[in-house]
Amino acid sequence: MNLTLHVWRQDGPTAPGRFETYQAKDVSEHASFLEMLDLVNEDLTREGKEPIAFEHDCREGICGSCGMMINGTPHGPNKMVATCQLHMRFFHDGDEIWIEPFRATAFPIIRDLVVDRSALDRIIDAGGYISIRTGSPTDANSIPIRKRDADEAMDAAQCIGCGACVAACPNASAMLFTSAKVSHLGLLPQGQPERWTRVVDMIAQHDLEGFGTCTNHGACQEACPKGISVDFIARLNRDLMQASWKAAEPPVAAAGGGG
Repeated sequence: MNLTLHVWRQDGPTAPGRFETYQAKDVSEHASFLEMLDLVNEDLTREGKEPIAFEHDCREGICGSCGMMINGTPHGPNKMVATCQLHMRFFHDGDEIWIEPFRATAFPIIRDLVVDRSALDRIIDAGGYISIRTGSPTDANSIPIRKRDADEAMDAAQCIGCGACVAACPNASAMLFTSAKVSHLGLLPQGQPERWTRVVDMIAQHDLEGFGTCTNHGACQEACPKGISVDFIARLNRDLMQASWKAAEPPVAAAGGGG
């Protein structure tokens, strides 16, 4: 198939950006979207032009680095797939495709389609850890955990930190990402010691990074390649309220003997 690509090009964080048009010719329907961009870059390189900068790593939908807007949708038209899992058979000969980076104040553009998503890492640094000593690996059934809690923790842990939720949200909120990271630890016994400080610290970092507020549009859930549910945002809000109540509680006086 032959395609017309309109690709956002930007030489650096402070440079003005613009769309440039390229022709992708004889593209196999079996190629992935990133393989198609590789072919375009090979042509650009042969012509002595600067190739399109875009992020990728595992190309298996695990690392989350391949995010870009394709025809206005994070990761493209297919639900629950990352860009690297999008194949050209979902497009048609003669299609025009608009490709641009994720747009958010907290995701400054580095070059072309590459954005700086280190703000998500700093949210993790603020509280996405456990301090309890767990020792060497133990048998999976040695710590009793309700199946419902284990399943929900696994659902939350699927978040790959790609930032599609931010790009899809009209407020550029990272609350779906933050709630997944808060929940997958907060649902497990090992995550209880920091449960209340975790939610407060990670939300504070979220706001400090310049992400917007969640107003329950639900666009984040629709764009997430792993199908993370907005139910985790509700859970985060409940934990945040409980953390606030606990912080407001007066300290319990130590019991003492009368003389």
